[in-house]
Amino acid sequence: MALTYDQITAITEKKFMPKLTDNIFNSNPLLQRAKKKFYERLDGGTSILVPLNYAVPTASGWYSGSDSLNINDNDIITSAEFAWKQLYVNITILRSDELKNSGDAQMVSLVKSKMKVAEKQMEDLLGTGLFSNATDANSIVGLRKICGTSNTVGGISQTTYTWWAAQLDTATTTTSMSALQTNFNLCSIGSDTPTVAVTTRTLFNSYYSLLQPQQRFQDSKSADGGFQSLMFNGIPVLADSHCPANDFFFLNENYLHLFAHKDEDMRLEPFSKPVNQNLKIAKIFWCGAFGSSNCRLQGLLNALTS
Repeated sequence: MALTYDQITAITEKKFMPKLTDNIFNSNPLLQRAKKKFYERLDGGTSILVPLNYAVPTASGWYSGSDSLNINDNDIITSAEFAWKQLYVNITILRSDELKNSGDAQMVSLVKSKMKVAEKQMEDLLGTGLFSNATDANSIVGLRKICGTSNTVGGISQTTYTWWAAQLDTATTTTSMSALQTNFNLCSIGSDTPTVAVTTRTLFNSYYSLLQPQQRFQDSKSADGGFQSLMFNGIPVLADSHCPANDFFFLNENYLHLFAHKDEDMRLEPFSKPVNQNLKIAKIFWCGAFGSSNCRLQGLLNALTS
């Protein structure tokens, strides 16, 4: 009876698979927060429908005694639809390299090194995808698409349905407390306010310079995750290397959704050998989508230069 695993497959699956997901999702602050706050694993479907409450019943109001009551119905619920997107990273081990990287000559494991590189590529692609404007049809919808005023997000036009448009500031070029406060307020309804701000390292430093020394508070949870943060109106401000230049986002994570198929959530496909080559190939796969259930409460200043 043949063995289930050869040496390289056994090492890769047993030693690397348990921490593969954590290595990727803990790589940058927005991905880390996504994993903890708005990551949802699903089990199938032709696409992903996110229910939206976009209106209130018109049959309502004050009345007295035996007044006739309005019982007319009106549409108040619709859905945004997001398509599944697929992502992969390839890992190839040449037999000649495997032989060289063995015995006393092995200083660093070739398999470990290849896995680390694959993890870095996966985290970079997924991290960049979260901020994308979805010009790549194969990519997930990203924040630059969601945080717009004239895009079609989840099949709904932000131009036609203004309640689906985000709070976009394309005019402000200089980071200031007043500009940030204005955008923050536009993203707020009562106590429903942004839960995190994400920007570039350059704009993070600009914000830092605006604060008095006694105001430079740090979010302990972000710090525990290995990321530096400042605070604005009680929420963490984070610098993410994947954030596009000039962008400063105010995000309400209660209405953001990073979906993943439960059977394709950083799945490592075991090494296999082509019939006509002396090498082994494995792949990491992810299938999911990124979407919003309330673009109105997401904000973006996208023209900040300092």
